Amino acid sequence: MSISRFRYVAAVFVFIPKFTPFQFPKHYFSTLNPQFDNVNHLDAVSIFNRLLHKNPTPPAIEFGKILGSIVKAKHYSIAISLFQQMEVRGINPDLVNCNLLMNCFCQLGHITFAFSVFSKILKRGYHPDTITFTTLIKGFCLKGEVHKALHFHDKVVAQGFQLDQVSYGTLINGLCKVGETRAALELLRRVDGKLVQPNVVMYSTIIDSMCKDKLVSDACDLYSEMVVKRIYPNVVTYNALISGFCIMGQLKEGIDLFNKMTMENINPNVYTFNILVDAFCKEGKLREAKNVFLVMMKNDIKPSIVTYNCLIDGYCLVNEVNKAKSILNIMAQRGVAPDVRSYSIMINGLCKIKMMDEAMNLFKEMQSRKIVPDVVTYNSLIGGLCKSGRITYALHLVCEMHDRGQPPDIYTYNFVLDALCKSNDVDKAIALLKKFKDLGIQPDMCTYNILLNGLCKNGRIKDSQKIFEDLLVKGYNLNVYTYTIMIQGFCNKGLLDE
Repeated sequence: MSISRFRYVAAVFVFIPKFTPFQFPKHYFSTLNPQFDNVNHLDAVSIFNRLLHKNPTPPAIEFGKILGSIVKAKHYSIAISLFQQMEVRGINPDLVNCNLLMNCFCQLGHITFAFSVFSKILKRGYHPDTITFTTLIKGFCLKGEVHKALHFHDKVVAQGFQLDQVSYGTLINGLCKVGETRAALELLRRVDGKLVQPNVVMYSTIIDSMCKDKLVSDACDLYSEMVVKRIYPNVVTYNALISGFCIMGQLKEGIDLFNKMTMENINPNVYTFNILVDAFCKEGKLREAKNVFLVMMKNDIKPSIVTYNCLIDGYCLVNEVNKAKSILNIMAQRGVAPDVRSYSIMINGLCKIKMMDEAMNLFKEMQSRKIVPDVVTYNSLIGGLCKSGRITYALHLVCEMHDRGQPPDIYTYNFVLDALCKSNDVDKAIALLKKFKDLGIQPDMCTYNILLNGLCKNGRIKDSQKIFEDLLVKGYNLNVYTYTIMIQGFCNKGLLDE
């Protein structure tokens, strides 16, 4: 989609008067609150309240230092509440404080409130700076409303304001996040050398988006372009490209790029190593994955939860569950607590090779550690129990999911439906289908194929024919498997004409 198609007037915009463009000194915003960087947010609130009751009242900039630390810690609602207290006490926030307040509203998705603050900035005669405009642009992008962000950008530029690399980096990132990689590239071309000089962040963002879209060749071309322009790639750029090669199954090229970045004295980080460990594990190359893990350790890069989960998954994929379990134990010993994904992968691995008692024990272990199972965990276990013929316990877990506010999905019900049909409890399967339809869960073609197969194998060809015809009338896209089930059902009944 081209940039021009994003442009239409957004109702929330306010008129921007023609001020002379003004910017705060470079790095002003980032250096406001270094002394509060490590302060606990509750301590920061306490300091704020002491300032609030001082006589005479300190200038707004002093409040801004504390508020900045609270916002940096992502306690947006607390910061908004403190801003309100300032206003009640008659303390007028300066531009920096207003920018902080707008950021809070934007982060919470309240773009309209952010524009209300923007209106106050204009009414008080403050000169909006690049941080003001970038904050609002980011607010739109966070809501996925990039078309509005682009239109706002056009209005700002038309009024004579200058935006910076951060502003355009935010817009490019917003476009990429909504899958508009081509529009992001078009924007890069539009601003290049005219509005701002592109930087490594802009290029890396587009390269990453291209790689996720499997346009690795285009990403490599863009990488070459930035190098020619003496915009030097960083670890983020290389991570994006390495990931792109791995997604395409081009592990050799990924490793070559890894070696190139180290030759250029760009140190790989934990994300770089995680990409390679995951890629090798998915290919079943556990020895290579372990070697990458060892290189990581030698470089004093601490493996993350993602690293360990990739290794657990890798061992489970090749059915080496004992080695996977040892990784689960090692990570805990090294101070990396297993999460719900760690246990879900491990439980799924055990269920695949029908080690159901071990899977159940692990399920109990994760709950004893206060790790709440998610739908993936339950589905792995329910699927394993159903395939092992332990339908009663599987149904018990389905009820447990409801009781714990973790609603089963269509995959959960398909597992149970399949087990009931295979145990010749077709009437129970039909009753279950009605039950989950009443709960608002829509059956998919897999659901109907399971039921049709169960009915046909139980000799209930008329019932299956009725469902089949109903699916045709309702416009379902029946697949080859559906027709194969019905043909076999008719053949088994000697109804060759049908």
